[in-house]
Amino acid sequence: MKELVVISGKGGTGKTSLTASFAMLADRPVLADCDVDAADLHLILSPQVREQSDFYSGHEAVIREQDCSGCGICQDYCRYDAVRLSEKDARKPIYTVDPVSCEGCGVCVRFCPEQAIDFPERLCGEWMISDTRCGPMVHARLGIAAENSGKLVSTVRREARRIAE
Repeated sequence: MKELVVISGKGGTGKTSLTASFAMLADRPVLADCDVDAADLHLILSPQVREQSDFYSGHEAVIREQDCSGCGICQDYCRYDAVRLSEKDARKPIYTVDPVSCEGCGVCVRFCPEQAIDFPERLCGEWMISDTRCGPMVHARLGIAAENSGKLVSTVRREARRIAE
């Protein structure tokens, strides 16, 4: 298997146009568009998605209001100011986690005396296997404000290699 990689640190250099041109000339290529933040290859090749998978990476805290005692320890320990006092009722303060601010460090989960914080994996984006006029293409979309693009790129590359073998 031969692998051709087109890279550049600057936008607007023609990477997408060059890649699409090579893809049209190649004999049975498998394409991997690893620009998960702002992909453009799909604009030229008009892929027809045949498989789609969610991409989970990292975690985010979610406070279960019914189990929370309102002590505020989670807010005290959160260095990212992701835990917010959303309202007070007659019984207790109510805390919530801002998912954009939450870095998924898990400190709040560890120190919550009531164990009232869930820590599910974070949905960060999606990756697809598509058919194009050149051949199969693996590509992805990273969600808004999502991180871990490196892991999503690794997924795209791994799936493209699997198809090529």
